[in-house]
Amino acid sequence: MSEKLTLDSILKFLPGRLQAEKPGLAAQLRFSPQPPPSTLTYREVQETCLKAAVLILIYPKGREPHLVFIHRTGLGNHHQNQISFPGGGRQGQESIEQTALREAREELGVPTEKITIAGQLTPLYVQPSNYCVFPVVGISREEMNFEPSPCEVAAVIEVPLTHLLDDNNIRSETWFLRGRQVLVPFYQYEEHKIWGATAMILSELLELLGELKTG
Repeated sequence: MSEKLTLDSILKFLPGRLQAEKPGLAAQLRFSPQPPPSTLTYREVQETCLKAAVLILIYPKGREPHLVFIHRTGLGNHHQNQISFPGGGRQGQESIEQTALREAREELGVPTEKITIAGQLTPLYVQPSNYCVFPVVGISREEMNFEPSPCEVAAVIEVPLTHLLDDNNIRSETWFLRGRQVLVPFYQYEEHKIWGATAMILSELLELLGELKTG
């Protein structure tokens, strides 16, 4: 019997599930451009890659759980004009969780004291930028009033989880990237295309939540 996807059910399910074995690279590669730029894992490059963290924030909007993404401006150091989770490079001796929360606060004005950390997804190595991205999953029981940084955020994109879990909203197109043609899978939401590293991270989260929805 399927369980309705609610914040309460997600809070009950995710922290324990994130401590167990996760789908990992197999889930991530389902949304990698084909052919992929790299299949290296974090474990293979952890001594040489740069470290970054993103916050995957699950929160209520109306009666439905949502995720927030940002459409970046062309002014930042990385991923200009792309759709991503809030996040950025680790500073000093920060923990991964501290980095994710700080970046969400700086980019979106997120009241991080209202967020419960559920755990982390599988780190993703992004070969073109040599970053290892650590996805941190946070959950808030309260609706969010975002205050985006005009230097970094061109638009805030709030997407219902049920939309992302619907396979009818998955698309793919042939694009010309980095000097070659590649088949790019992405999640379509209104006019937005969520692809690349963001879609790869999202794919693992949605696979886990799919267990809850159908379990």
